Amino acid sequence: MKGHRGMADYVQAGSVRPVSDERPDAVARLDEATEALTDLHDALLGEESIEDALQRVADTAARALPDADAVTVSVVTEEQPYTAAATDQELVEVDQTQYDSGRGPCLESAHKLIPVRAVTGEHLELWPEFEAAAEAAGVRAYLSVPVVLPASDDAEARHIGTLNIYSRTATAFDPFDEGLMRLFTTAASATITNAQRWKRSQRQVEHLERALESRAVIEQAKGVLMAVHTCSAEDAFGMLVEQSQRANTKLRDVAAKLLASATRSSG
Repeated sequence: MKGHRGMADYVQAGSVRPVSDERPDAVARLDEATEALTDLHDALLGEESIEDALQRVADTAARALPDADAVTVSVVTEEQPYTAAATDQELVEVDQTQYDSGRGPCLESAHKLIPVRAVTGEHLELWPEFEAAAEAAGVRAYLSVPVVLPASDDAEARHIGTLNIYSRTATAFDPFDEGLMRLFTTAASATITNAQRWKRSQRQVEHLERALESRAVIEQAKGVLMAVHTCSAEDAFGMLVEQSQRANTKLRDVAAKLLASATRSSG
């Protein structure tokens, strides 16, 4: 929440902004969104986890729209939807109301892959649980926009989350804001794609490091066997493989055990 205050604070203080037809200047809104998108683009150079990337998306989206008082990111899975990032933890409870009831603007946006924009109180019959929770939290307007990862050579396009933007201003969010958020989610998908690629690369490096470490241990064990049995490297490797199969143990573990035994003997 901007200013680090929760929605409940605004409601209790009686400072909820009144309904008004005035909207922030379009140029000013565009400047805000441009600055936020620039920061998001700069984040592409970082080595972020998926969790950190989603939190950055939420934080940046809150800056992109002047009327955004809080932003959450819902990840909708077959098992159970959950809120992966939030600028205000109070709104996570509003999200949870949707997950528990199986209906609400976030889920509507996720299932139909379309933005959903409305004023609190407009969908009492359609989403009664969400509407009640939103009203209690001081939410006066909301905008949910799907984040879709683009198709690549090895994967189809897929929905990975939904931006839920909440405001305590009833007149917040118009078609212009909706268009800005469409643009924003395109940039957000690039951020998340980058984070996923980095994570895959990190795993590959870790696997390579483990493979090199295993190779070094096996080579040392072969050297010990060659010295003890005066045999070739091929014969020494055969001994390790035979022991590995007989004990149903990984080759690296057999080699490590042999080295540990040789170290104790020499000590």
